[in-house]
Amino acid sequence: MGSALIRPTRRTGSARLNRPRSGSEYRVVNRQLAHLSDEALVLLAARSEQSAFAELYDRYGRTAYGLALRVVRDPALAEDVVQEAFLAVWRSAPTFVPERGKASTWILTLVHRRAVDVVRREQRRRADSLERAPEPVAEGVVEDAWLRLQRERVQAALRRLPDAQREALELAYYGGFSQSELAERLGQPLGTIKSRMFAGLSRMRELLGDPGMEMSWTSTT
Repeated sequence: MGSALIRPTRRTGSARLNRPRSGSEYRVVNRQLAHLSDEALVLLAARSEQSAFAELYDRYGRTAYGLALRVVRDPALAEDVVQEAFLAVWRSAPTFVPERGKASTWILTLVHRRAVDVVRREQRRRADSLERAPEPVAEGVVEDAWLRLQRERVQAALRRLPDAQREALELAYYGGFSQSELAERLGQPLGTIKSRMFAGLSRMRELLGDPGMEMSWTSTT
């Protein structure tokens, strides 16, 4: 096809029909061919008659756009479908056999096929984008990881305490024993248990850098 009817698309860089315009989307290019049948126009287009092709475009451009839009559901993509489908009409016009069917059916079949191809292409593109995108981290996963890290820090700090202090704090925190219950269980005076826990918590605050830790760890008497 000559340069008068083809130009590159902005989307793909491939050949694109250059529709003649004068304020109307599908303006009649040459009404001298208006009396010819669709089949005759296709045969003329097969001989590189641009005016015949322009007449076909004027007849079926709007119908083709409506068909493409119903399939792809995107105006810009529908325009591309029409352009590429009519380009296929021009290129494959020599293969058209009138005895096998109407030219209009042949043209709209090409449009429909191209529209389906575009839908599949867009689906693959979206699927590829999703595969490349990082998976969102669930809020619960983040919270669990943070809690696990905190437990590990606490356990590491506990291991640095004297045995007596660590025992009192572990029984109070993990076992849920009160200070009075610890004194009875360990056979120690209540004052001793309180002193051990106070000293242990003070050291834990230093190790963890958490000034509010005493309230988290203090057990009731």
